[in-house]
Amino acid sequence: MKHIRNFCIIAHIDHGKSTLADRLLEYTQTVKVTEGQMLDDMDLEKERGITIKSHAIQMEYTYKGEKYVLNLIDTPGHVDFSYEVSRSIAACEGALLVVDASQGVQAQTISNLYMALENDLEIIPVMNKCDMDSAMPDEVEDEIVELLGCKREEIIRASGKTGLGVEEILDAVIERIPHPEGDEEAPLQALIFDSVFNSFRGIIAYFKIENGVIRKGDKVKFFNTGKEYDADEIGVLKMDMVPRNELRTGDVGYIISGIKTSKEVKVGDTITQISRPCEKAISGFEEVKPMVFAGLYPIDAEDYENLRASLEKLQLNDASLTFMPESSVALGFGFRCGFLGLLHMEIVQERLDREFDMNVITTVPNVSYKVYDKQGEVKEVHNPSGMPEITLIDHIEEPFIRASIITTTNYIGPIMTLCLGKRGELIKQEYISGNRVEIFYDIPLGEIVIDFYDKLKSISKGYASFDYHMNGFRPSKLIKLDILLNGEPVDALSTLTHVDNAETFGRRMCEKLKELIPRQQFDIAIQAAIGAKIIARETVKQLRKDVTAKCYGGDVSRKRKLLEKQKKGKKRMKQIGNVEVPQKAFLAVLKLD
Repeated sequence: MKHIRNFCIIAHIDHGKSTLADRLLEYTQTVKVTEGQMLDDMDLEKERGITIKSHAIQMEYTYKGEKYVLNLIDTPGHVDFSYEVSRSIAACEGALLVVDASQGVQAQTISNLYMALENDLEIIPVMNKCDMDSAMPDEVEDEIVELLGCKREEIIRASGKTGLGVEEILDAVIERIPHPEGDEEAPLQALIFDSVFNSFRGIIAYFKIENGVIRKGDKVKFFNTGKEYDADEIGVLKMDMVPRNELRTGDVGYIISGIKTSKEVKVGDTITQISRPCEKAISGFEEVKPMVFAGLYPIDAEDYENLRASLEKLQLNDASLTFMPESSVALGFGFRCGFLGLLHMEIVQERLDREFDMNVITTVPNVSYKVYDKQGEVKEVHNPSGMPEITLIDHIEEPFIRASIITTTNYIGPIMTLCLGKRGELIKQEYISGNRVEIFYDIPLGEIVIDFYDKLKSISKGYASFDYHMNGFRPSKLIKLDILLNGEPVDALSTLTHVDNAETFGRRMCEKLKELIPRQQFDIAIQAAIGAKIIARETVKQLRKDVTAKCYGGDVSRKRKLLEKQKKGKKRMKQIGNVEVPQKAFLAVLKLD
């Protein structure tokens, strides 16, 4: 155990975590790096150049004549995947905090650092990309010293591209990061921090042993679910899985026991032996809190069960995805899914398409509200169709977030305008160093869900970095906006919105639908309504059939007779007329704005 070190790499997006991990793998001769970012094995990760999953890998390194085993976990940097980071941190004793020498400390750097400090990890500051022309090593060093309160000489200057400082990093990992603590004689306690689905072997769980020893063929049980299995194969994670006969305290490895159903494996569960079970599960593992909710519906109704199976398999690999069944009048049966953000939602859609060949329709993303009725009871509403009648509601509370935005002073004006437009409330401003400032806002989560991040990036020319955490619920004036077609409400198009935005949103929605709904033999009224009050209306004009075409010459009364007959028919038709809403109308509403 004295020769084991478990550590992860944390940083803001694009600060060079995966490239640095490649150099570490190369230097320890674990693997020959043939292409960039060896650990990002998903096609999506390679295309977008981002890390989506945490990746664990074991390296061996000889230091001062002794052999050490280093377990490295490379983590994502994007705010939408912060749950992956929290899980990786739970399986480590130390972390490399990587900061880009040309960009300095950014929002995600700070929030990941706090997460690591809460878990008492030993932090090794690394300044990456020192070989770049635009690097400002001295200024960035000042920022790191201010952030961590460490000494200047503790900061390692490195470059993921050229391999500068890699040896120093490995030495620092061995010297500064403590070895795992634990008792090999105690009953087995191992924390599951990730799992994957393999169509041939069943579910493979990744774990870190806190106490005890596990051997191949042991009878084990999962503490929280209470299920029992045989450990058919155990081993360590290199580029591939390497089987071993036993794993001891402090090791990070995997277990295959032929589990077929995904409900039986929970990330954060504890593995123990049946013969000598541990008394209690390992604590300190937080449940995921989804921020954004959206409905996922199969394009073909018969694909519903396939979609369920695909989501379950995806959930094994991505524990931050939550879902439950729901149905809609317009779209049939589907699932209400919870995501950590819009990028997460996009990635889940892409992965469903690529890995499971599932094409899905996504409804407008929204957040969950608390509705208090006049009897004082609370109901959580994720979906506008679940709202009680307006007359029964006492008040509605919506979730707020505390946003921290780090930017240079030239962009403060436009960013404040953006936040105020999203009903934000300025809490404080702090100057970090030089001309860099951190602005704290309280903003309703519903306002930032759709396009806030994109707008922030474009007005600050990519320089502002954004991070947030939940900050409770507050009462708010929210109303349900219904869309009526010929007086009939369409539930898939209704939204919850703030009083101030309702009118403009309703008007834009009506205009958009007018373009998309095909003309019929009768007028179609498209209306936006709040309760019984109509706030906007557009009309799709009828197509007129030329009934008088066959009638030429003769008396005008012949034409009039035919037109009167048509009028009667139109009147009858309007009473029973039903409007077909095309598929692309639902999708276009998502792309409004």
